[in-house]
Amino acid sequence: MFSIGDLSKRTKVKIPTIRYYEEMGLLSAPERTEGNQRRYDAAGMERLSFIKHARDLGFSLEAISELIDLQGHPDRSCKAATDIATARLSEVRAKIKRLRALEKELNRISKGCNGDGVSEHCYVLASLADHELCRHEH
Repeated sequence: MFSIGDLSKRTKVKIPTIRYYEEMGLLSAPERTEGNQRRYDAAGMERLSFIKHARDLGFSLEAISELIDLQGHPDRSCKAATDIATARLSEVRAKIKRLRALEKELNRISKGCNGDGVSEHCYVLASLADHELCRHEH
């Protein structure tokens, strides 16, 4: 059995976050000692590690809840889990596309400045002040 502090150290999840996951129903409420301290078992640690890894991969709490529900029904097809992961992959790819466009625009703006000094002719400042000077959507 692990205290909430032990669980936090072992999983690198902050104590308030652990409590939040309990409130959200992602993590089952643990047993309590006579002194009302939380005590987690190995299954609780495994669940918290699962949640942390899913969060590290950018899954929403809603998606994680769905994945946890699937774990509890091994008779179901894992297609739903694949669909959730595929949706997350699509989100990541869209974000990468936006970031590449942002990179192009920032590269272009930063090369437009000759470094002579801040004045009304500073291309970086002018570009930030006037979105019409941008060439790429970002």
